[in-house]
Amino acid sequence: MEGVIDHHMRDILTRIGGYHHCVTEFVRVTDKLLPGHIFHRICPELEHASQTSSGTPVTIQLLGGVAEAMAENAQLAVELGATSIDINFGCPSKFVNRKAGGAVLLKEPERIFKITEAVRKAVPRDLPVSAKIRLGYESTELALENALAVETANASFITVHARTKVDGYKHPARWEWFGRIDAALSIPMVANGDINSVDDFLRCREISGCQDFMLGRGAVAQPDLARQITAATQTQNIATPMHWNEITGLIMELGKAMKMQTRPQIDAIKILGRLKQWLVYLKRQYPEAAELFTAFRHAKDFSQADELLQLKHD
Repeated sequence: MEGVIDHHMRDILTRIGGYHHCVTEFVRVTDKLLPGHIFHRICPELEHASQTSSGTPVTIQLLGGVAEAMAENAQLAVELGATSIDINFGCPSKFVNRKAGGAVLLKEPERIFKITEAVRKAVPRDLPVSAKIRLGYESTELALENALAVETANASFITVHARTKVDGYKHPARWEWFGRIDAALSIPMVANGDINSVDDFLRCREISGCQDFMLGRGAVAQPDLARQITAATQTQNIATPMHWNEITGLIMELGKAMKMQTRPQIDAIKILGRLKQWLVYLKRQYPEAAELFTAFRHAKDFSQADELLQLKHD
């Protein structure tokens, strides 16, 4: 989730709890070896044993269509401290797809195999290499072939988002495909797509038979969703969702963390835009977020937004 799940958001969400590991925004690879500072910018956790402040492992995700360049950059990431690598074959962005990266590669299972194999060979055997795919580009015709290409390339596991590229995020996730793909594979499979509540999780688990799941937009809309799911599965109780007052505290925390960032420094307008972005997600679960978003529209800088947040928080 480029521009959404950065290191600040990863830190906040993993401190709330419920996650076994998390994945960075993608590092875009063309045909060259990237400078090290790119990896550190996207994954500052490299300086802390590739973990968030709560100790949650962080995986670096690479996106690109040139096998040799992907392998070289994976090797560099490991040299810089990465403890696991994920390959993005699922991004539906038109810009990314035009650059031969992301979901467009789902049209070519052989390229998926070659890229995954090249990265796997470049990374020490004891470090996990995984890949994330969608069900296909325009149709699900190659879903199994693409998944098997990842497995044949000796990936450690695979994550499947249950939509095609053309589906985008509008078409309901096709959870019925999870069981079919999982049954065809010998490596572990992680299910992803439309898990926005504990009930969604329980229904997805029942339909798919899967044991491992990834949260995306649902985690941003409900910051304690992973903790709620963990409570439901381990104790068969539903954890009390975070109250709006707690959520405003998290929004304040994100703004202050971004304001303190120095490499690179973020200007006040961008911070304000980022807080508005989070409020758009939060509106799905918290009606109060809509009111605060409206108030933010009149704010000119972060200090005004901080004052509004403080009023809502107190």
